[in-house]
Amino acid sequence: MTLNELAAKIGATVRGNGELTVTGLATLANAGPSQVGFLANEKYKTQLATTQAGAVIIHPNQDDAEVLANALISENPYLSYAYAAQVFDDAPKASLTIDARASVAETATLGANVSIGPFAVVSAGAVIGDNAIIGANCFIGENAQVGADTRLWQGVTLYHKVVLGERCTVHSGAVIGADGFGWASENGKWVKIPQLGSVVVGNDVEIGANTTIDRGALDDTVIHDNCIIDNLVMIAHNVQIGEGTAIAGQTGIAGSAAIGKNCLIGGATGINGHIQIADGVQIHGMTMVTKSLDKGVYASSLPVVDQSTWAKSGARVRQLPELFLRVRAIEKKLENS
Repeated sequence: MTLNELAAKIGATVRGNGELTVTGLATLANAGPSQVGFLANEKYKTQLATTQAGAVIIHPNQDDAEVLANALISENPYLSYAYAAQVFDDAPKASLTIDARASVAETATLGANVSIGPFAVVSAGAVIGDNAIIGANCFIGENAQVGADTRLWQGVTLYHKVVLGERCTVHSGAVIGADGFGWASENGKWVKIPQLGSVVVGNDVEIGANTTIDRGALDDTVIHDNCIIDNLVMIAHNVQIGEGTAIAGQTGIAGSAAIGKNCLIGGATGINGHIQIADGVQIHGMTMVTKSLDKGVYASSLPVVDQSTWAKSGARVRQLPELFLRVRAIEKKLENS
């Protein structure tokens, strides 16, 4: 398409040759003359002088006519890049057919234009909404529901009674509705507690590859609308996640934690069970959250240092109990003097 056509789709203004034909996107460092780059991070601004891109998506404050012959001017270059990526998305399109090798129960209900891939299983009582796409080797459990325009990539598992909303995307290997970690102890033996709740996922939610969301023990585990959940995230039973929250990869959330709306949770964060996190909280990666949090920005863990410094710090940590006793003794002497 031409730059003018692309600009209309992504909410940008053309400077330069609007009739230039562009064929895709690339980084500033690797783009060719028919590709579009973008600049959303000042760290890469020096690459504007050397890029071979046919055009670059930039903010008005970054516009440098002497460097760039063609530009797409946007108040939010990263958002415009997101829309451009949607335009050039080359993910395979579904066939809108039911593969002969799929197994669909007679009591399942299928909407219009449903696509079901080879070796997928749709169990009794399941409901699949209009235009939904069920990839190869997916399993849809009994009485589960998949909303309209939702896509399950290959190898997704939905246990019984799980509810997925509309326009969701679930990536390969995700398991939604497995049992929560519920056990009682009797004379040294573990007694399983059947998990009687389910998982309810709202609309416009994306769930990453190999992420697991456990069903509730009694009440449901709930993921509200417009959440984005990265790969390899563990969400335990009865967790509640508010609308618009984003969770990065390898985060683990223990049972019955309640996370508010529009939170940002960095990768490899650990969140304790039975705590509450307020709306709008931001948590840096690798943070250990052991208590409820009010609105704010939080971080823990230590930044990387060289091995020698770390060894010395470790030695000092081991000396802390002795140091504490010495300081307390000094304080008592000062109080009595």
